[in-house]
Amino acid sequence: MNRWKKYVLVMVALLLSSISSAAVVTAQDSPVLLTGTDLSRVVPPGFYFQGLSATTQARNSAAVRFGTTRFVIAGLVDTSGYAADVREKYEGFLITDSAITINGSGLPTGAYGFGFSNDGKLNILDLGGKEILSISTKKDGQLARPRPLTMIKSGNEIRLYSRRDYVVIGTN
Repeated sequence: MNRWKKYVLVMVALLLSSISSAAVVTAQDSPVLLTGTDLSRVVPPGFYFQGLSATTQARNSAAVRFGTTRFVIAGLVDTSGYAADVREKYEGFLITDSAITINGSGLPTGAYGFGFSNDGKLNILDLGGKEILSISTKKDGQLARPRPLTMIKSGNEIRLYSRRDYVVIGTN
């Protein structure tokens, strides 16, 4: 009978150990919005697009960390030096150091330009200005204070907003 008790205790200990390690892994993969100095450490002061560099608007920048080392960074830039046709489609940058999804569409690791259009689309462009993705946005009528650009955690998903329009960013 003594052997049986030891066996049960060992099995219970192993079970609890595996459950707690799974909880730790899940907690590490939970997205964390960066603020303050953590945010300013990862947001670049400027961004290159179509042969020009533009200054980042720090107040309209956001970043999220997935796990311990995966980041997605977005920010608006000052496009006053760009031609009118470029400003129409490009308003900011999106940098991801791992593959992500945007509303379920895959986006590989890289640096991209983006623009939210008036017809409810988020257009993702490579650094040369070629469109990579065009994704329909959703509208959030409940958002209390819409900003030009922000990220908000809603449950276990991250929403990238341009005013009330948003897309959901996920990991692959």
